[in-house]
Amino acid sequence: MKRKPLRVGKVTIGGKRPVFILGPCVIESEKFVRRMAKKIAEICAAEDIDFIFKASYDKANRTSARSFRGIGVREGCEILSAIGRDLQIPVTTDVHLPAEAEIAGEKIDMLQIPAFLCRQTDLLRSAAETGRAINVKKGQFLAPWDVRNIAEKLTAFRNEQFCFTERGTSFGYNNLVADMRSLYWLRDAGYRVIFDATHSVQRPGGAGDSTSGDGVLAPALARAAMATGCDGIFMEVHENPGRALSDGPNQIPLKDLPKHLRMLKAIHAAVSGRGD
Repeated sequence: MKRKPLRVGKVTIGGKRPVFILGPCVIESEKFVRRMAKKIAEICAAEDIDFIFKASYDKANRTSARSFRGIGVREGCEILSAIGRDLQIPVTTDVHLPAEAEIAGEKIDMLQIPAFLCRQTDLLRSAAETGRAINVKKGQFLAPWDVRNIAEKLTAFRNEQFCFTERGTSFGYNNLVADMRSLYWLRDAGYRVIFDATHSVQRPGGAGDSTSGDGVLAPALARAAMATGCDGIFMEVHENPGRALSDGPNQIPLKDLPKHLRMLKAIHAAVSGRGD
């Protein structure tokens, strides 16, 4: 299969430049998410980075019923759409139900299919029928070559504007492992591939009633993925991960983002033969 670039707004996934999907795990409030989007956009402009802003309107698979989930699909998509217009950046968010995909498809540049739901045919159909770009998180339970069936579903639903994101594979209880071979195999099969550095260091349910993780390792895995070969990096970023309402242990501190982007950009230039 020939890999064709995927356009998401003014950003190209699978082109000559790496793409970064960046943002907080969840919309904690409109004020918070606007502040985060503005700061990340300023950093990416300064570092000459192509990026798509990400934030979730609902975290539908939280470990505990007591955990913060979000503000809901309609309000969340309105906020993200407004941020995209105001900052002139593409935006993405995850969808969990066919009805949510229809709502998000009216306003969001790229729809994200969560890993746990990556084989849900009705959800894939609904997302595909919006005509929007689609980012499918590869389930922790799938081998790299198993995504072919997902690709065939999306193609059958007349949408070939999709990419896959590798986010780790279940490795015993409460642990994941990131197999860099997966990136090679996915790209070799002809798919556009993103590496999710922050979710790959999760320890699902590792804190009993919440997910823990090793956020300090996320930049190291991102560097390995970029060196192995991928079209972009997904990293969740927070101004104060210790106070995040969701997935704090895995998010990258905002203050550290510039140095990580510079390193990843340099690695991409080296492995693509475009270094100085």
